[in-house]
Amino acid sequence: MAKIIACYKWVTDEADIRINSEGSIDFSKAKGKISDYDKNAIEAAMQAAQSIGASAVALTFGTAKAKLSLKDALTRGPAESFWVCSESAEKADGAATAKVLAEAVKKIGDYRLIICAEGASDTYARQVGPRIAARLDLPCITSVRGFEIQGDVITATRKLDNRTEVVKAGLPALISVLPEVNEAPIPGLKAVLDAGKKRSTEFKLQDIGLTDADVAPRTEVRDFKAYIMNRKNIIISADTNADKVKELVANLRKDGVI
Repeated sequence: MAKIIACYKWVTDEADIRINSEGSIDFSKAKGKISDYDKNAIEAAMQAAQSIGASAVALTFGTAKAKLSLKDALTRGPAESFWVCSESAEKADGAATAKVLAEAVKKIGDYRLIICAEGASDTYARQVGPRIAARLDLPCITSVRGFEIQGDVITATRKLDNRTEVVKAGLPALISVLPEVNEAPIPGLKAVLDAGKKRSTEFKLQDIGLTDADVAPRTEVRDFKAYIMNRKNIIISADTNADKVKELVANLRKDGVI
């Protein structure tokens, strides 16, 4: 059976991140989760698979910590999950991640559509999907807010800055979806129980023909610092509400807000 492959990323849960007084970031108590945007990509794969009689599967690249993501991914409906395990994923950038996922897709084989989120919730770099498509020589449609498949053609609606456009491409193809493409459901108890019966396949880099040197990042993260906002603390003290509004508008215009 042909496959719809949903790619996802195991990221740090931002709700657990703590900011220290000097602006440094404390990740020590932060747990992991599937990127929120990737949950929409998994749901899009499920809907696409159901519409054309294909099988939805999930694919991720991560360190040993990403093993925790497999059952979560399977509770969201995919029939099987695939995981490329390497500690090099800790520092992998978009180029390295796309290389790994593209080779894993080749290993999985027999796919009609690859679905990625437009970006991950930790970096939102919007690089991985298009890079995978380039490596696999596939048509790529980004910023997708809705799509349908008829035969060997996918028709997608893209959301741009001030308009939408409708694009068609032949399958196999890759699309990057926006969160508004669907509403990712919260898995129920039956889905959680069923996930334990599904298969998860682990690849090492050598299983897909790569080495650590092949996925060395082109960029390096040196440090994380919290963003500190310096507030102006302007107090509006006019007597009447009308005067307060005028003073507020004047200050906003002075700062170029309006």
